[in-house]
Amino acid sequence: MSSLDLTLLYLLAAVLGVVVCRFLKLPPILGYLAVGVLMGPNALALAQNSEGVQHLAEFGVVFLMFSIGLEFSVARLFTMRKIVFGFGMAQVLVTMSVVTGLAMLAGLSWQPGLALGGAVAMSSTAVLSKLLVERRELQAPHGREVMGVLLAQDLIVVPLLIVIPALGQPAADMAVEVGVALIKATVVLGVVLFLGQKWMRRWFHIVARGKSSELFVLNVLLVTLGLAYVTEEAGLSLALGAFVAGMLISETEYRHQVEEDIKPFRDVLMGLFFVTIGMMLNPTVIW
Repeated sequence: MSSLDLTLLYLLAAVLGVVVCRFLKLPPILGYLAVGVLMGPNALALAQNSEGVQHLAEFGVVFLMFSIGLEFSVARLFTMRKIVFGFGMAQVLVTMSVVTGLAMLAGLSWQPGLALGGAVAMSSTAVLSKLLVERRELQAPHGREVMGVLLAQDLIVVPLLIVIPALGQPAADMAVEVGVALIKATVVLGVVLFLGQKWMRRWFHIVARGKSSELFVLNVLLVTLGLAYVTEEAGLSLALGAFVAGMLISETEYRHQVEEDIKPFRDVLMGLFFVTIGMMLNPTVIW
């Protein structure tokens, strides 16, 4: 199947899925997921879950997290520190502890129990944040609390991704790897957050002087993907870098213009992301 055929198939299936969900008054995310399951290799096998499509879909999460970052300034994030580092971290640690304990009671060792607990403790930032945006609840008190917990989960994913593959190593080697990764993440986020604010405003002033809408959109794409690249190279996630980029731009006077400019990219790519997630689901295995 050619790239054009695959693209047309994705678009047709996504449109039909969303239309059906809107008619049934269900979230469009369910339509995207259902379409992906039907098209995927575990059902009708109409399209293959290619690596290129997955990479393209990841950009949808990047722009979604960027747009959410526009709603959260650095000052507001500081006021949420009790939710992020208190309630959010507690949710992750308590869930992991309970699941690990249950796994050990079931006869497993603590290593697979810890890996299973980490998986159970995580939520999908992409799914929950999109639902909050659609329901216009992102700025509600419970919406801010949910985002705080999701941010805590995104942060704790970093040591988990290092710890889980290293569970078979000696404790000393594992501790060194985790410590180096955490120091690297702290340095990168600290530099970006506290030095980036001043430079971001200056840079956007320079770009705005060109009075070109194309230049402005290109600059937004450059800043978003650039910071996402920096955080990924530091061992963090693409989504976290995009979120930080959104927070930095939210401190400038160009926030609302930026939000309108990226909206088409975000919505289209997010739909593709959920379709590819549906393609990776195997109903038989889940059952």
